[in-house]
Amino acid sequence: YGGGGEGASARPRLRPSPSPQLRVGLKQAADLKAPQAAGVIDPYARIYLTSDPQKIHETKVHRQTLSPVFNESCVFQVSQAELPEAMLVIQVLDFHRFSPHASVGELLIPLGTSDLHHVLEQWYELGPPGRAQQEQMGELCLSLRYVPSTGRLTVVVLEARGLRQGLAGFYVKVQLLLNRKKWKRKTSVKGNTSSPYFNEAFTFPVPFSQIQKVDLLVSLWGRSSMSRGEPLGKLLLGCRATGHQLHHWSDMLAHARRPIAQWHRLQCSEEVGKALQLKKGLRLPLPGS
Repeated sequence: YGGGGEGASARPRLRPSPSPQLRVGLKQAADLKAPQAAGVIDPYARIYLTSDPQKIHETKVHRQTLSPVFNESCVFQVSQAELPEAMLVIQVLDFHRFSPHASVGELLIPLGTSDLHHVLEQWYELGPPGRAQQEQMGELCLSLRYVPSTGRLTVVVLEARGLRQGLAGFYVKVQLLLNRKKWKRKTSVKGNTSSPYFNEAFTFPVPFSQIQKVDLLVSLWGRSSMSRGEPLGKLLLGCRATGHQLHHWSDMLAHARRPIAQWHRLQCSEEVGKALQLKKGLRLPLPGS
């Protein structure tokens, strides 16, 4: 395996065994990108399957190079039922002793479309970091309803799908931010499924004159045997949102008193944080204006 800069490539080696195992041979990388000031990095690789993200293999760190030779192998347990949806994830990171390790690039290989009955040896181009995290965040379906005459905003957390497997349960936090005040609500925990059904409604008081100033922050959390809760993805709705989230908010305002449901792909905290840093949001058309 390898690669990460302009014209770089990767070389994964997949090897099935008679038992339900996947053997991955990580060979080398070439032409990795480095910060301009540094010129070189201390790369290492992290390998795991999306069907079992808790089991991670990390290679040793290679000092001061852009073309490390790994020559390491690892074995993963994977069932026939998991193969169609599972992906092999290979991440290359730059080791830092006293600060967070920087992601250099990422490779995702769908196992369902790979011929695992033969040894595959091939170079691949590394993609931008963060794709595996987005793949595992999943989607969340919400319904929004605003009644201008009573100043009531109702948020219904309907269901989620495509969530990370292996967690004991999921729940959703809903926060409404307005004039430096915060209202918090939380769903019950749903377990034993990667597609939990919630169907729980929360109502917030929002005067008609303040609806353009609302930030609605929705986050999905997962529970594991090691922690009571970890954030898996977030959504921002309101006039400072973008894309599908802004479109959903606009539809709610355009169709006052009617519940408007929509699926949203969950985003990472950094994306939501950037949107919240914007000082002003769009002025959307209001019902009756």
